Amino acid sequence: MPRAQTASQADVIRWLDTLGSADVARVGGKNASLGEMIGALKKRGIRVPDGFATTADTYRRFLKANGLPEHIRAELDAWTAGEQSLSETGTSIRTQIRNGRFPDGVAEAIREAYHALGAAYGTDAVDVAVRSSATAEDLPDASFAGQQESYLDVRGASAVLTACKRCFASLFTDRAIGYREKQGFDHHEVALSVGIQKMVRADKSGVLFTIDPETGFPDTTVINAAYGLGESVVKGIVNPDQYTVYTPFVDDASLTPILEKTKGDQEQKIVSTGEGGTATVPTTAEEQDSYVLSDDETLTLARWGRIIEEHYDRPMDVEWARDRDSGDLFVVQARPETVQSRQAAGTLQTYRLTEDGTRLVSGTGIGKSVVSGTVRVLNSVEEGERFEDGDILVTEMTDPDWGPILERAGGVVTDRGGRTSHAAIVSRELGIPAVIGCGDATTTLSDDQTITLSCTDGDQGHVYDGELGFETDEIDLDALPDTDTRVMLNLASPSAALDWWKLPVEGVGLARMEYIINNIIKVHPMALVAFDQVQDKLTRRRIEELTQGYDDKGEYFVDHLSRGIATIAAAQHPHPVIVRLSDFKTNEYADLIGGQAFEPHEENPMLGWRGASRYYSDDYREGFALECRALKRVRDEMGFTNVVAMVPFCRTPEEADRVLDVMADHGLERGTNGLEVYVMAEIPANIALADRFAERFDGFSIGTNDLTQLTLGVGRDAERLAHLFDERNPAVRRRIGELIEDAHAAGRPVGICGQAPSDYPEFAEFLVEAGIDTISVTPDSVPDVLRHVGQAEGQTE
Repeated sequence: MPRAQTASQADVIRWLDTLGSADVARVGGKNASLGEMIGALKKRGIRVPDGFATTADTYRRFLKANGLPEHIRAELDAWTAGEQSLSETGTSIRTQIRNGRFPDGVAEAIREAYHALGAAYGTDAVDVAVRSSATAEDLPDASFAGQQESYLDVRGASAVLTACKRCFASLFTDRAIGYREKQGFDHHEVALSVGIQKMVRADKSGVLFTIDPETGFPDTTVINAAYGLGESVVKGIVNPDQYTVYTPFVDDASLTPILEKTKGDQEQKIVSTGEGGTATVPTTAEEQDSYVLSDDETLTLARWGRIIEEHYDRPMDVEWARDRDSGDLFVVQARPETVQSRQAAGTLQTYRLTEDGTRLVSGTGIGKSVVSGTVRVLNSVEEGERFEDGDILVTEMTDPDWGPILERAGGVVTDRGGRTSHAAIVSRELGIPAVIGCGDATTTLSDDQTITLSCTDGDQGHVYDGELGFETDEIDLDALPDTDTRVMLNLASPSAALDWWKLPVEGVGLARMEYIINNIIKVHPMALVAFDQVQDKLTRRRIEELTQGYDDKGEYFVDHLSRGIATIAAAQHPHPVIVRLSDFKTNEYADLIGGQAFEPHEENPMLGWRGASRYYSDDYREGFALECRALKRVRDEMGFTNVVAMVPFCRTPEEADRVLDVMADHGLERGTNGLEVYVMAEIPANIALADRFAERFDGFSIGTNDLTQLTLGVGRDAERLAHLFDERNPAVRRRIGELIEDAHAAGRPVGICGQAPSDYPEFAEFLVEAGIDTISVTPDSVPDVLRHVGQAEGQTE
């Protein structure tokens, strides 16, 4: 890059590589950040396109030379006095700025710098991106992002000068004036710098957050990616791919800690025309069927994000692009994340629907809350007069012009967009729930319809018909007691696992893989490994649609199961996460896609072919191999050695041996790479022969539901006997006490999974007195259980 600064340039422009974080007042937050990264992070491998920035003084000189400060003040005074509308005010100011002339020496300095930039890239007319950077922009306590204009693929010095004036004018868009007024910024104190930067002719681009933007979980990098230029992501034109990476592992070259890969819906992209402009064109069939990023690109971006966050010592929001010619990745912007990083660390607010309703549409959930309101379907901002405070905005997508309407909305529903679209970003900042990228919300929902938005189901958001009841609770985490007995979580949904990372627990005592199989994979494992045996044409078509892009249909199962388990493991790393191997009953397996062909009819599936007995059976052995492959990948390839395998419904020690042998055949050998294997204690035989089971397993986890029904002879689902089903029964309590005593004698820990400790304080007291090692409950029960256990420990001291 040219470093020599001519005398005519000195006060007008600054080369980006001479700037740093201390230059915000001179060139705005965006340009100062670019300079900081070039100067401090280029040596660490992060590529940032070269360029220069006009100074805030240049902006002020331009206004003064054209007599604009007085005009701007008069127009703003007329607006605040109610003499003219905001629209009239903004239009007048912008017109005057665009019609202004650069003072002597300023245009020449910008031209010189532009030609010097072109010479550095070996061209007379280098293509550049021209971006606004307000002098108060991107501070931790303010977000001006997206309010001022940017212009892409600009060529020629004259075109650059025109773009600079248009950037100056964008400081007075209606939304920018309104935002500054609301935030208390003095319109005359805020100036504007313009960044002129070598254009990245992107074939891929997007946004990454170095913190989970919904839950605030600090150890993941969330990446959105689309084909073409990044405007398609920010504007919500496409539903981008999403990738989630466990950041603490990214520097280990032997690991691939990608927790999530979700393919978006991208029928079009924005591209550079090569003639000084951009165009929206269809994506190719190959692009629509493929992931945007390779695993190597995903991990590179995650590493860059971590380096940038470490440098700035705060969570960051980073825009990136890949050059279509060189294939190189670049960072084109970086700014502080302004929502989750400001949330109170010692509290956790939760929402829960208390009623069921008809689900109308679903999409990406933003906001982790619930709201009911009246639908207002708007096709454009010009229809804003129909919008009333508290309405639910339903529209195709939003851009910054929608700001005044969004500020009055109770919630937002869009057809298009992703987690980093304008609608999602603004909804987070405003603290309102949004359901983004539903596809058909504007045609499914209608004006004046009452609906409920719920964004409490992991990363999914749902819209229900009518006004549904809900509960909210704010938990003071600092007030919860520390206990000697370890309290853990019962989890099933990977997307919901990150919601509870703040809870003061010590791992996951029961992770149910059935949820992942039933709700994410949806296909019977044997229908994947023995696809040729699936005869039904409709079933075959559904399986082929789900497994599109997988040459090995079994890999579809392994890929999704491993990522789901890894997400749960990441949420509690390095604490243990105990993953129960599949425990569907035959009737439940049969309900999976393709399952009817592989499952027998049983009169009593509860006591039938389930749990351990399936794993070594010739009729399911290949299906179980997929489970083992997934667990091995989670531990060995993704790095989550905190995952513990647990065998359910294991009837005899001899059966345990057969299961452990099969697991070892598939690379899951107890003790290798620190692998521990637990057994569910849910059959009286597990307790009667606890010493023998302890020789084969590293720990026990009591399943109170099955243990109660098999001890009392009362079916879990027998309604007429419901009054007899009680885990507090003396017979059940005696069994639990015996197991704890015998397991401890053999040096094995014992945990329990169930609701009884939260529902019944006296049961928690019993467990503490018996010496239970861990108590695992659903997340919403953790505060009560900690209080009950703390009280019980106080009484037993």
